[in-house]
Amino acid sequence: MALQQTVEKTVTQTVSGLGYDLVEIERSAGGLLRVTIDLPWAGPAADGADDALVTVEDCEKVTRQLQYALEVEGVDYKRLEVSSPGIDRPLRHERDFERFAGEVIDIVLKAPMGEAAAGQVSANRKKFRGTLERVEAADGSHGWQIVWSDEPAAKPGQKVSKKRPPATLQALGFTLDELREARLAPIVDFKGRKPRSGAATPQ
Repeated sequence: MALQQTVEKTVTQTVSGLGYDLVEIERSAGGLLRVTIDLPWAGPAADGADDALVTVEDCEKVTRQLQYALEVEGVDYKRLEVSSPGIDRPLRHERDFERFAGEVIDIVLKAPMGEAAAGQVSANRKKFRGTLERVEAADGSHGWQIVWSDEPAAKPGQKVSKKRPPATLQALGFTLDELREARLAPIVDFKGRKPRSGAATPQ
């Protein structure tokens, strides 16, 4: 446990000290230490532009500094791998949810919804996919929900009648403490990018 804490503290301080966000630390069998980094988020872009992406040079810079810091701390590992998040980037902190509000995400609850969800979803269900939305409360606080539709999405090139009624949406509110896991949904459109809005079909 002490070794794990040393690794986490060293990696966290090194990555943040270089101006990056630490997304994930993994120690795999065979001595592999995998570190995932991202560029810091400054808030919604005024022009709607997407966030900049981590480059190979970014990963190389963090790798060099981590190798030195881990050696100083006497951390034993066989191989160090520093990479950028994939399209299924994990969401772990409040700032991650703030950053990716409006994106389609996959969540897994720690416990099933129970009878409180009766009539909407299965009481035993724990996995959901939907568009992440911020919910403002009357007292000024906020929470999170995902919104989805069980109706199949239109196929590419398919004509949709203007008389067709809008899809029926469902919403599920949650707190971060209720989540076992949350990730960006690995969805890619024809331009190689994830859609930024619109409800998704649940898993």
